[in-house]
Amino acid sequence: MDWDEAGDKAWADPAEAPPVPDLDLPQGQAMLAASRIATVRGSRFGRFATWVFVTTFTFVLSVAAWEFVTDLINRNTVIGSVALVLVGAAILTALTLALREWMSFLRLAKLDHLRRDAALARSGEDLKLARSVTHSLERLYAARPDLRWGRARLEERRAEVFDVDGLLGLAENELLVPLDQMARREIEAAARQVATVTALVPLALADVATALFANLRMVRRIAEIYGGRSGSFGSFRLLRRVFSYLVATGAVAITDDLIHSVAGGGVLSKVSRRFGEGVVNGALTARVGVAAMELCRPLPFHTAPKPKVTNLISRALTGLFDR
Repeated sequence: MDWDEAGDKAWADPAEAPPVPDLDLPQGQAMLAASRIATVRGSRFGRFATWVFVTTFTFVLSVAAWEFVTDLINRNTVIGSVALVLVGAAILTALTLALREWMSFLRLAKLDHLRRDAALARSGEDLKLARSVTHSLERLYAARPDLRWGRARLEERRAEVFDVDGLLGLAENELLVPLDQMARREIEAAARQVATVTALVPLALADVATALFANLRMVRRIAEIYGGRSGSFGSFRLLRRVFSYLVATGAVAITDDLIHSVAGGGVLSKVSRRFGEGVVNGALTARVGVAAMELCRPLPFHTAPKPKVTNLISRALTGLFDR
């Protein structure tokens, strides 16, 4: 070894060495699998084939039901009449469910429209548009008894506000802050459920099913809290929209320090990888819940602070896992 090599070796600072990568950190596999399931989209041919098969099956079933009822009526009028009533009730139920799903899509679209109008009113300093958004919020929550006091305070103080930020901020504080608290509790409950099942049930399929079901129910409840009232298909579509948003922004990946600060660098993941996976899956569930709040909230977060994932997961897992 010559002098230059020895000098470089002597002056090497261990603090400047790159950290040793920890390849055994929890990754939240259940939530990553649930995100892949929720965001999968078939090809155009696949969607066309599905439409063809569903339409054909419905047509064949309708013809078979018609022939079954008419044959029963020809054989026995009473039994045929009963069959006709039952088939009619089934058709009426299917139409009612379809109408509910359509109404749920309209309500979710209305929330999106209010959020866009609020953003336009703020960017353009349009007081008239801001007042229209405020009136729409009051009509949206007119039947909510838990917001009665908020609507009364908004009605009393609205005439005193003559700027866009003040008016929308007043509506946000009086009407949406109580709903934010309810949405936070739903997120904490879902994160707690996902974390508990991941930590205690050593079955990968159970982890993925629980994560998908808990996130679907959480997104549906958040939509209902803010006035969306999403149906079954609407809830799954909203969940796919939330996951697509997170995947597009990279927020569902375990590549940042946020999740590592919750579980990766703590004692929990070193004691038990299952507990570490539970915490990471719970943290990702909380992240999905925050994204659902942003997509379902009729006003963007402006006056009220947006919930933080670290605070939500800390409150959700307090007393559940000892760090």
